[in-house]
Amino acid sequence: MKTVMDKLTPQECITLADVITDTPMTVISAARLKQGMCDAYVTGTLPDVAASLVFDAYCPDEPCGFGTDADALWQLLKATDGWSCINVDTACAEPLGALIEADTGISVRYYGDVCHALLAPVHRYTNETVRLLTIEDVERLAQAPTEVQGNGYKTHAAMVTEGIAAGAVIDDNIVAIAHTYAETDLHADIGVSTVERWREKGFATAAASLVAEGIQAKGKVPAWSCGEDNIASLSVAKKLGFTEVGRRTYVIPISPE
Repeated sequence: MKTVMDKLTPQECITLADVITDTPMTVISAARLKQGMCDAYVTGTLPDVAASLVFDAYCPDEPCGFGTDADALWQLLKATDGWSCINVDTACAEPLGALIEADTGISVRYYGDVCHALLAPVHRYTNETVRLLTIEDVERLAQAPTEVQGNGYKTHAAMVTEGIAAGAVIDDNIVAIAHTYAETDLHADIGVSTVERWREKGFATAAASLVAEGIQAKGKVPAWSCGEDNIASLSVAKKLGFTEVGRRTYVIPISPE
């Protein structure tokens, strides 16, 4: 049996990606597992596992847990370091939270993660400042504020060539971006961000519509996830025609003051 302290090998990560399947709710973890851009741990013997943890290289303090055995997930978490919360199946959230509180004496809170899929042609929005980004924009991306550089790929060049990215470019500067954050055989998750002073101008909506259109042209389903109270992100998803397909839940220990 694989012990909780053994990090999965690259080949085992690929097997785990098949175990968690390819859905709008698993696309990010499945992509990272197949890319080798995560650390992953399981209890049990692949493919028959009781629980698994996937630490995304781009968000390493917020692992995703798979499986509904709360005790098995908690044993995995206790054997790993550096996490601040965990994203799990909603049915498992409260049992896991109760175990964390009982074992550590630290209270937890819960935060909903709303998962969407675009199951019909994207509602197209245009903006004169928004266009697809190409290899010619790599230097602009490198010089842009961190929040609009995009991520999910090892380099900016990979993001605009292997993935799909669109941005709002004003005075030769990128001020908003939408891009494929993670891609599997069936789905591609879209990430968006806008520099604060340029928000509420429709840039994110127009950029995301271009990216979604590109994903659909590849025969894949665009996916979108955001926090349950992220009104701006939820609004963009609705405008583009995304449909909520499920929810996961963050279990977040509350640090003592």
